[in-house]
Amino acid sequence: MAVREPWLTMAMSISLSVLDLVPVRTGQTSADAVAASLALAERADELGFTRYWFAEHHNMPAVASTTPPVLIAAAAARTRRIRVGSGGVMLPNHSPLIVAEQFAALEAIAPGRIDLGIGRAPGSDPVITQLLHRSGTTSDVERFPDHIRDILALTSDDGATVQFSSGGTYTVRATPAATGTPEVWLLGSSDYSAQLAAASGLPYVFANHFSGEGLDRALRLYREQYRPSAAHPEPRTFVTANAVVAPTADQAWARALPQVRMMARLRTGRPLVALETVEEARDAEASDGLAAPFADWARSSWFLGTPADAASALRAFAAEHGVDEIMISPVAGAFAAEPQDLPLGRVQTLELLSAELAA
Repeated sequence: MAVREPWLTMAMSISLSVLDLVPVRTGQTSADAVAASLALAERADELGFTRYWFAEHHNMPAVASTTPPVLIAAAAARTRRIRVGSGGVMLPNHSPLIVAEQFAALEAIAPGRIDLGIGRAPGSDPVITQLLHRSGTTSDVERFPDHIRDILALTSDDGATVQFSSGGTYTVRATPAATGTPEVWLLGSSDYSAQLAAASGLPYVFANHFSGEGLDRALRLYREQYRPSAAHPEPRTFVTANAVVAPTADQAWARALPQVRMMARLRTGRPLVALETVEEARDAEASDGLAAPFADWARSSWFLGTPADAASALRAFAAEHGVDEIMISPVAGAFAAEPQDLPLGRVQTLELLSAELAA
């Protein structure tokens, strides 16, 4: 009988986490969008979810998660036990020292609950990237591995040591008298990110929610090439995925359609708009068929449908890829009459899915 790898013999229990882009729908203010996401974070905490991460995106009408550290601080203040963090901070947009200082401060605000997920992509279009570079605080994307090491050193007890060319050294710490450090995760969707996480002895998250291409290869490379570190003697990974769960399959698809249409806009280069309401998406789709080419992809790669169907698919997905944690992006759209500051469809997804998995 073939010997199974250790990551394929995990217990059947699955931990759930949340990835939030702070969606902004038609007619909704950014204040209401943030309020809705903070309400969702509170509910995820109550339901026993493992972690709640905010992504970094810029200049998108349907996305208000431009500043993960600010949102993390707000979520930490509104929650009790759930880990809160970034999924991720796009490091080329920032100085490593500033990132280290921000997350060291967050660790002081919520000790033992802070995750620093770091990504290499800019999280926006080339114009916004240039505007960020003009600030003079961004990092060189080619030195991404060095800057990961800098952040690890800056947030450690010993700090980072600057060596002067003229001789002598200077110690830099992200914060004085720290009693803990944020847990650093490397994010990506490519062989590069998987191999860098393995070489660095860091936990790794594959961004499966966007396309899912290359998932199997990336996880295999990460596990096969992993170099144990003092903090992480074994490889540690989970994956992200979109989810919409409702009492019936038709209701789930209705709430998923606004996000499917948004993904279609992204992939076909059409102008981006605020996320449509369920009614707007239904009426527009009847006339333009924008989502039709992407419907099969969404139905097959998202956790989409009734609680029983979504939970069954999630268990099979976790077993196939040898992970015991899935970070879902609850992308359920809203009906026009629903409150602007309460994400009823996204809350429903968390509640139904977690209850079914616990049954």
